Amino acid sequence: MGKTRLEAFSDGVIAIIITIMVLELKVPEGATLQALQPIAPVFFSYLLSFIFIGIYWNNHHHLMHLVKHISAGIMWMNLNLLFWLSLVPFATAWLGQNHFQPFPVALYAVLLDLCGVAYTFLQVAIEKCHKDETRLTDVMKQQRGKGIASLLLYTASIPFAYVNTLISGLLFITVAIMWFIPDKKIEKLVSNEH
Repeated sequence: MGKTRLEAFSDGVIAIIITIMVLELKVPEGATLQALQPIAPVFFSYLLSFIFIGIYWNNHHHLMHLVKHISAGIMWMNLNLLFWLSLVPFATAWLGQNHFQPFPVALYAVLLDLCGVAYTFLQVAIEKCHKDETRLTDVMKQQRGKGIASLLLYTASIPFAYVNTLISGLLFITVAIMWFIPDKKIEKLVSNEH
């Protein structure tokens, strides 16, 4: 089975997720800088989530370049990832509307953790489907360390939300920085195969 439909469907779902998030940004009443102040937390939660969704989209795109064919397992794990990503607009809106209070921050961290777990499951499904592709499985195994580190940071940010939400925010940003630039090994592997 080809991967084109899976990629197109994933791109469409991610585009809808971003669209839903931006609809939460309401135009302020008034034309002054002070009128923007009440919506600042909503904007910052949108910005944070937009970056995360963009990182997932970018890394998913690179990951799919490695895939030669897809299996039912890959399709289900991809849907699992899209399910958790589709909850990001809800968590984003709640985070912004409640001005980064501890419980919404902790819930946002749980959701990011679940998205990370789902991405890891997708990687494992791809590895299983491509057992004979040793270079691909080597790249996937190398990425696993970064994935585990991300999950540990997301998990740590859950209790830190009750200590200081800024610490959780810094942990979120740390994970974003880790994944912002897709793995160069994937790009190298793809370019060597073409």
